[in-house]
Amino acid sequence: MASTNTRVAVVGAGPAGLTVANLLRRQGIDCVLLEAESRAFIEGRPRAGFLEEWAVRALQRHGLADRLVRQAERQGAFEFRVDGARHTFRYAELTGHHHFVYPQQELVTDLVGLFVEGGGDARFGVGDVRLHDLTSPRPSVSYTDPHTGERHRVECDYVAGCDGARGVSNTYLPRDTTRVSRHDYGIGWLALLAEAPPSSDGVVFGIHPRGFAAHMARSPQVTRFYLQCPAGDDPAAWPEERVWRELQTRLAVPDGKITEGRLIEKRVLEMHNYVIEPMSYGRLYLAGESAHLVAPIAAKGMSLAVHDALLLAAALTSWYRDDNAPLAGYDGACLRRVWQIQEFSQWLSEVLHGPSAELGPSPDPFRARAARARLRRLLGSPTAAQAFAELYIGKHTDF
Repeated sequence: MASTNTRVAVVGAGPAGLTVANLLRRQGIDCVLLEAESRAFIEGRPRAGFLEEWAVRALQRHGLADRLVRQAERQGAFEFRVDGARHTFRYAELTGHHHFVYPQQELVTDLVGLFVEGGGDARFGVGDVRLHDLTSPRPSVSYTDPHTGERHRVECDYVAGCDGARGVSNTYLPRDTTRVSRHDYGIGWLALLAEAPPSSDGVVFGIHPRGFAAHMARSPQVTRFYLQCPAGDDPAAWPEERVWRELQTRLAVPDGKITEGRLIEKRVLEMHNYVIEPMSYGRLYLAGESAHLVAPIAAKGMSLAVHDALLLAAALTSWYRDDNAPLAGYDGACLRRVWQIQEFSQWLSEVLHGPSAELGPSPDPFRARAARARLRRLLGSPTAAQAFAELYIGKHTDF
C-alpha cells in the first residue's frame, strides 16, 4: 500500500474542509485534502446561497473571499407576506450588517482554486475512505485511488472530518460516549430552481394556511423557491402547473405576481436537525455537517460550517505552536453557537410553518394562532425586532 506523510488529513471538500485546508496551508502546515466526488461535480452542485457578513469578513481577512466580495449581492431586508399584505423587515438598519448572496458552489470553486493553485495536495474521486488509529499519536486515512484502483494511506497527526452528513467521519465516533440529539419538523420543503427573473429584490417568506412558501433571488436569470409539503413527498407529485399555482397563492399580494419560468431543479428536503456531541474523538475533529445539521429554515448552514472551520484551523495552528488550549476547547466553542442556531431555527419554524396547522388532516388552531401572535410581536415590538435581527444575521449567537 502506498503512503503519504502529512500533518493534517482533511476529509471532505465542502466549505468547511476547504476553509480548513486553505488556512492550514497558509500557516505552513502540510495537509492532504480528500474528496469522494470529482472536482467538476463539487464545483457545479447547487447548494445554499446565503453567507452572514461576519463569515465573509473572516474569510476576507484570510484572503479567501476576493471574488465573493467583488461579485456577491448584499441583502439587508426581507419581506413577510401574510394575509395578502407585505411586511418588510429591514434587519441591516437594526444591526448594521448584511447577508451576502453567493451560491455555495461558487465559494467551493473559489476555495478549490486557491488551494490547488497555491500548491495544495487535493485528491478527488477517492473511494472507500477509512479512518485508522484515531486514539494514537499517528492516525491515518486510507482510500482507493480512482485512477489505479490501489489502496493508499495518508499518515498524519490529526484528521479533520468535514465530509458532511452522509460522510464516513462521524461514523467513527464511539456510540457509548457520543450523544446525537435530533429534531424532526414533520414536514418537507419542495426545493425548486426556476429559469425565471426574481420577482422581488430579496427574500420573501410567504406565511399561509396552505403552507409556507419562499422566494429567493439567485441571479438575474434564476430564482430559488421553496414550498412546504408533506414529509417524504414525491417531487413527481408536483407538476409545474401545481407548483406555480401554489406559489402564486401562498405568495399573493397586490401587484406581487410571481414571475414563472422553466423548473430546472425539483427535490424534496426533509426538515430535520441533529447535533453530535462531542465533535471530536482522539485525533479526529469534526466540522460542519459532519457534526451538526440545521434545516435551511434560517439559512445558517454555510455560515455555521465556516465558523467551525475557522475555529478548527486556528486550534490546530495553535497546537503546532505548543498551545493546546484552543484544541481542547474546540467542542465547547463550536457547540455554543450550534445550539443557539438550533434554538433560533426552531423558533423561526413556528413563525413560518405554524399557521399551516389551521388546515390539514389534523387541525391545530391553538398552534396556528400562537404562531400568528409570535409574528405580530416580531413586527410590532422594536425590542423583539432588534433581538430577532441580531440572531438572523448572526451578530450575537455565542451566548
